[in-house]
Amino acid sequence: MHAPRTRVQRRPVHGVLLLDKPLGFSSNQALQKAKWLLRAEKAGHTGTLDPLATGVLPLCFGAATKFSQLHLDADKTYETVVRLGVSTTTGDAEGEVVETLPVTCSAGQVVEVLDRFMGPISQVPPMHSALKKDGKALYEYAREGVMVEREPRQVTIHELELLDMQLKGDAPFLRLRVCCSKGTYIRTLGEDIARALGCGGHLTLLRRVQTGPFTADQCITVEALEALPEEQRLQRLLPVQSLLPGHTPVTLDSDNAARFLSGMRRRGDWKDQPHVAIYGPPAGESTSPVLLGSGHTQAGELIPGRLLSPIEIQQILEPAT
Repeated sequence: MHAPRTRVQRRPVHGVLLLDKPLGFSSNQALQKAKWLLRAEKAGHTGTLDPLATGVLPLCFGAATKFSQLHLDADKTYETVVRLGVSTTTGDAEGEVVETLPVTCSAGQVVEVLDRFMGPISQVPPMHSALKKDGKALYEYAREGVMVEREPRQVTIHELELLDMQLKGDAPFLRLRVCCSKGTYIRTLGEDIARALGCGGHLTLLRRVQTGPFTADQCITVEALEALPEEQRLQRLLPVQSLLPGHTPVTLDSDNAARFLSGMRRRGDWKDQPHVAIYGPPAGESTSPVLLGSGHTQAGELIPGRLLSPIEIQQILEPAT
């Protein structure tokens, strides 16, 4: 007989874990592993990274999940290697080789082509992506051998830096650093650049080094998190308000804070601001203002957006063990 599995005692956990997603893990697998290690009741991530990709994956727990959408829209920075001369079915090293061509471009041509991909560009999303068509992910169609019509999308490449290149030898490549808008497919970008160079290519490495304000050097690996004593794992969490760096802070007194939390607008001499982080006075043993939620100000009114519940605020002030 198998020994009964130990049931994990879940607890309320609130905050943001910056995980360095490992190679081969889906974003959801990484999330579930971290959720289990923290014994968290509720968790979500801020947008998927391919199993091929590693790097910055902010994971939101508890009240932080209310603000995860903000980071789906954040600019991202990647480092990637494009293997030139070999095209694959998936645009990365996991696919089957479909074409091999000689690499005859010069360094000058590489620079010229990269310049063409700066700024606003149009991309056709790859079949091997999580984008959905009629409620089904494109990669599911791809696995069935079904090609689906995809509409081009406008994205923006803010920076495209050539870090290294090798145009001769057995494995010619470009190593690039890309800062881009949300929705950019780096595999597609790599394929399009290689196609423009006349030789085709595919990605052999993809690492996200920044998303919004969060960078790779702030992240912890799954192995390092697992190696920590359990009580120290929670210390790796950033506070919920770390998801609101571009929000103007507004602090209310206790009476107005209670009314605001119940969804009531407050009046004051605030300038119009589209993104506001609202705080109440310190409570419990905390000496810092307590996050109540987000909103905006218009015509002297503070208008609620996403609010924390009184229970969530209490749990943040008195974390469970």
